[in-house]
Amino acid sequence: MQTPDFWYIIAVVAVSGVITLLLRALPFAILKPLRKSRFVKKLGQWMPAGLLLILALVMLGSEIIARPEKVWVVAVSTAVTVIVHLALGRHALLSIFVGTATYIVLLNFF
Repeated sequence: MQTPDFWYIIAVVAVSGVITLLLRALPFAILKPLRKSRFVKKLGQWMPAGLLLILALVMLGSEIIARPEKVWVVAVSTAVTVIVHLALGRHALLSIFVGTATYIVLLNFF
């Protein structure tokens, strides 16, 4: 097996470095005109909730498929999470913690 030439390696590293630099700088160059876009502002408002909804549906679906006899545990834990979230001032970490703890307790003790 023949080793590559020294200048070939230098050229590959230099080209790779330039491409990496450009790819990392490109989002910042594009960001300035996008800050004024109404579409991007609306996307920023709705995207987090949409992603959380997709995550919740996938997680709930997989738990229901994995343990069909324990559907009630998923339903009760989800209800507790929503109730805590709405009743205690929409604190996401608190509602996630209480809902997860409810799920673990119900799954392990019932």
